[in-house]
Amino acid sequence: MNKLPLDPKIWLLLAPIIVIQYGLMIFCLIRLVRAHKLNYLNKPIWALIILLGQLIGSVLFLILESGQNEGD
Repeated sequence: MNKLPLDPKIWLLLAPIIVIQYGLMIFCLIRLVRAHKLNYLNKPIWALIILLGQLIGSVLFLILESGQNEGD
């Protein structure tokens, strides 16, 4: 009796979107950790924005902090 609340076809459409969203969040968090200097906010605040803002938080981070050099 384990019935999914959504049709399996909808899950097939949502799965790639979910994977892309979490991949983008992980990518942004890695860039955040490697960044030496940030333009607008400090690292803990950006981490919260990326994690809680999900897609919008990740996009904001990439737009606002795009000019940063990553450390090797």
